[in-house]
Amino acid sequence: MVLNYIWVAFFIIAFVVGVIRLVFFGDTGIFPDMMNSTFEMAKTGFEISLGLTGVMTLWMGLMKIGESAGIVRLLSKAVGPLFSKLFPEIPKDHPANGSIMMNLAANMLGLDNAATPLGLKAMTQLQELNKDKDTASNTMIMFLVLNASGLTIIPISIMVYRTQLGAANPSDIFIPILLATFCSTLAGIIAVSIQQRINLFNKVVLLYLGTFTLIVSGIIWYFTTIPQEQVTSISSVAGNVILFGIIISFILLGIRKRINVYETFIEGAKEGFGIAVKIIPYLVAILVGIGVFRTCGALDFLVQGIGQGFAALGVNTDFVDALPTAFMKPLSGSGARGMMVDTMKQFGADSFAGRLSCIFQGAADTTFYIVAVYFGSVGIKKTRYAITCGLIADLAGVIAAIFVAYLFFH
Repeated sequence: MVLNYIWVAFFIIAFVVGVIRLVFFGDTGIFPDMMNSTFEMAKTGFEISLGLTGVMTLWMGLMKIGESAGIVRLLSKAVGPLFSKLFPEIPKDHPANGSIMMNLAANMLGLDNAATPLGLKAMTQLQELNKDKDTASNTMIMFLVLNASGLTIIPISIMVYRTQLGAANPSDIFIPILLATFCSTLAGIIAVSIQQRINLFNKVVLLYLGTFTLIVSGIIWYFTTIPQEQVTSISSVAGNVILFGIIISFILLGIRKRINVYETFIEGAKEGFGIAVKIIPYLVAILVGIGVFRTCGALDFLVQGIGQGFAALGVNTDFVDALPTAFMKPLSGSGARGMMVDTMKQFGADSFAGRLSCIFQGAADTTFYIVAVYFGSVGIKKTRYAITCGLIADLAGVIAAIFVAYLFFH
C-alpha cells in the first residue's frame, strides 16, 4: 500500500511541477521530456529484466545443485543459531536459511549480479512458508531490510568507477564505505527487531554480531597495512575467487552425492527464467515513476532547498552537492549510480562531493527497487513496515556517510 502511494505521488508531483514550469516559466519542453523519460525508463526496465534473465537462470540452476547436494543444509546449520533468533518463523533445517546466507554473502562481496537471483530464490522459499500470500511476513521483512541496508565489505564497482574517472587513489573510500554500510545494516536490524520484538541482547545474537564485528575490524586492519593501489586488485580477485569456489563446491558436492548435476541445473534454471519474466511489470512500473520524478526537476529543487536551509543555520554545506546520490539511492540503483558519476565528473573524483557521493552509493542499497523486485516476484502486495524500516536503514547510512566523509576527507 505504501509503495502504491509513493508511485502515485511521483506522477502527481511531476505533473504539478511540469505545469508550473510550463505556465510560469514557459518551459515548453518539460512535458515532452517527461514523456520521453517514461518510454526510456520502460525500455530500461525491460532491458534490466532481460539482462537479469541469464544471470538468474545460471544461479537458480547452481542453487538447485547446492540444495540437492546438501550444501544449503550445511550453511543452514552454520548460521542456524543466529537465524533462529532473527528469523524465528523459519524451520531449523529449511533451505531458505542457506539461500539467505548466500545472498547476504554475495552482497557483502559487492557481487550484485549474483546476489539478486539468490535473494529471489530465498524470497520464493519464504513465500512457501508465508500463510497470507499477499502480505509480507515478518521473516520476509527482516530479509528485505537486510538487503536494503546494503552491507558491503568490498565495493568493487565503486572503485572501478573512481578509477575510470581519474581518482588518484580509487580505494580511498573503502574504509569509509565499510563504516557507513555497517551503521546502515545495524540500524535496519534494530528497527525491524523493535517492530518484531526480537531480543538483540540474547547471548547468541551478541556472539554472532560480535564475531562479525571482529571480522570486519580485521578486514579494515588488513587493508590499512597494504598500499592503497593494491586494495582494488586484491578485492576484485578475492571476490571472484570466492564466487567461483562456491560454484565448484556445488558441482563437486553434487558429484559426490551422485546426482545428475546437469539435469538438476536445468531444472533450477527453468525456475529462474520464470521468475525473471515475472519481475518485468513490477520493475517497469517503479522505474517509470522514478524517471518522471527526476526529469521534472523536483529532485533538484529539493536538494537546493536543503542546502539553503543548512546554510541559514550556519552549517557547512559542502555535503549538499553529493545529496542527489543519497536521495536517488533508495529509489533507483542505476539512477544513483548516474548521480554518483555525474557528481565526480562535475566536481572531480577526488573532491569532497565526489568522494561523499561514492560513500552514499555504497552505504545502503536501493530500497524501493528491492521492494518492487523481491516482493513483486512472489506477488506480495501489502508490504507492512518493510519500506519504513528500509528507509530508516538508508537514513542511518546517509548520516554515517556524511560524518565519516567529514572525518576522513574534510
